[in-house]
Amino acid sequence: MPDDDLKLLKEEGGFSRRDFLKIGAITVAVPAVIGPRVVEAAGEQVPLYGPGKTPITLNVNGKTLQAELEPRVTLLDALRDTFDHTGPKRVCNHGECGACTVLMDGKTVYSCSTLAIDAQGHQITTIEGLTQGEQIHPVSTAFVANDAQQCGFCTPGFVMSMKALLDEHPHPTPDQARRGLAGNLCRCGTYHGMQGVVAQGAGRKGA
Repeated sequence: MPDDDLKLLKEEGGFSRRDFLKIGAITVAVPAVIGPRVVEAAGEQVPLYGPGKTPITLNVNGKTLQAELEPRVTLLDALRDTFDHTGPKRVCNHGECGACTVLMDGKTVYSCSTLAIDAQGHQITTIEGLTQGEQIHPVSTAFVANDAQQCGFCTPGFVMSMKALLDEHPHPTPDQARRGLAGNLCRCGTYHGMQGVVAQGAGRKGA
């Protein structure tokens, strides 16, 4: 309700119960989706989002996906709950285990520790994006061939980290392999099989 109307109500003798309900109804009717506000900080114009939902556009596996999300929503929650990309797994939810690993512009990131709003303008790849029709990615094939998974819950994150490793180092040294996979944990302890995945991915035989 405009300020002038509120002032008029006060001058006419205060608020009645009906007036109060009208004001409450108008407040509830305000749209939940709002655009960014802009403030000046350190000489720059900085957008502020929230507290309500805001339009977000993500590029996931080459497709443009749009939704209205609160600024606090993580990339993991957006992928799983809004866009039905359930490959990234929620395990620790603290950026420690790597089960939620996805690629952002070709680099590994923990999607549980990345805000969806901050992922805008980047190329995001999940394990779903590695499959071409019925043809699975060579890294996924190598995981099966080397028995590098048991429960399989951490496997999507490992596959994404392994792909990023081999993209950067086609023939990684043991030290490069350890560093490349250091951000992922396997509670089943299939690390020996993953050594075979690295070797197969590098075009070598054996572990």
